[in-house]
Amino acid sequence: MEEPTDEESIDEERAHEKVGLEDFIDDAGLDRVTTLIEEQSRMSLVRAAKRRRKDEEGECAWCIAYKHKPKSSAAYRDNQRSMANHGVASVLAVAALLLVAVSTFPAGVHSIGVCNGVLGNNLPSPADVVKLYRSKGITAMRIYAPESNVLRALSGTGIGLLMDVPNESITAFASSPSAAAAWVKANVQPYPGVSFRYIAVGNEIMDVDAQKNILPAMKNLDAALAAAHLGGIKVSTALRFDVFTDTFPPSSGVFADDDFMDPIAEYLENTGAPLLANVYPYFAYVGDTTNIHLDYATFQPGTTVTDDGNGLTYTSLFDAMVDSIYAALEDSGRPGVKVVVSETGWPSSGSFAATVQNARTYNQNLINHVGGGTPKRPGPLETYMFAMFNENLKTGDETERHFGLFNPDKSPAYTLSF
Repeated sequence: MEEPTDEESIDEERAHEKVGLEDFIDDAGLDRVTTLIEEQSRMSLVRAAKRRRKDEEGECAWCIAYKHKPKSSAAYRDNQRSMANHGVASVLAVAALLLVAVSTFPAGVHSIGVCNGVLGNNLPSPADVVKLYRSKGITAMRIYAPESNVLRALSGTGIGLLMDVPNESITAFASSPSAAAAWVKANVQPYPGVSFRYIAVGNEIMDVDAQKNILPAMKNLDAALAAAHLGGIKVSTALRFDVFTDTFPPSSGVFADDDFMDPIAEYLENTGAPLLANVYPYFAYVGDTTNIHLDYATFQPGTTVTDDGNGLTYTSLFDAMVDSIYAALEDSGRPGVKVVVSETGWPSSGSFAATVQNARTYNQNLINHVGGGTPKRPGPLETYMFAMFNENLKTGDETERHFGLFNPDKSPAYTLSF
């Protein structure tokens, strides 16, 4: 899209003054603006009290259970810190940010992608994998490293791609702009027919020293893409849910480490890139079955939770987790940063609650649900399901090898409708 001239910008501002906000967006978009403004006003009144309460109380069982892989409550309390007061964004600024989101995310956009892992010795060829995506109407893919055969197979298909920079490459990217430029030259520029959407600089990096390299690496990669005239590809990092804390109720969500996350959130706001987060209600549920019901974790009727902090009602754990991320961004002063769920899924075997029935229920309900967004952010929520195939070489718990929607022979692990 061409940038408007100064004269065009002035004319647009004058037109805005004459016709009003409602003439620029439809009724649904206007409702979203109004809702966000009301939330901002409400949150400005309760935030100070919320932080004082946080210092006085330990984290609730649900807060701990929401983590991707639960830790002890003591470990989380060790991470507690005093939060600096951030001013709430002005009503006009918030409305403008949401207007941008509304205008750049057209109605009817496909919200579901699927992660394509390759940790198996019996998986289909990349060409067959891409054919399977297309036959099922799956319009986006995530890969965890540049795979030349996959990239060639994707060329010309229009399938949107989220591609990772492997964790082991981050240090080199952070210290050497030339390393980032060489990576772009080798793994992005040769594939002009691939619909690159995002590049994630690392996945679930939790080591404190390694985290310090993420933002410098993102900046160098952004510069390399811009130099290659590929600035439309957005650069982010994929976060484990542990980087958020106080996630119940959702309105209380904040970053667990401001020093790490605040600069990243600011950078994402400046570049227009989304925050990528891996969100797993499965791990939260198995970590606290006393407080979290299976129906709530799998989008089924039966449990309703009202958040007194934002006045919203929740009927699914997924929505509550995602909205706690939005709350953390607001608390950081970055309410306009978009959230993309870069992983979510439910295993069909290998441990407690990992059954075909539960996996089918969660994943089908997820597919049906994300087009409508969350209570806090209605509208399509871009989401990547984990994963396309059961991967027999994955390490860790047995469940890690049973997140696939399909078996290696391309037969469905269970029936889903995309």
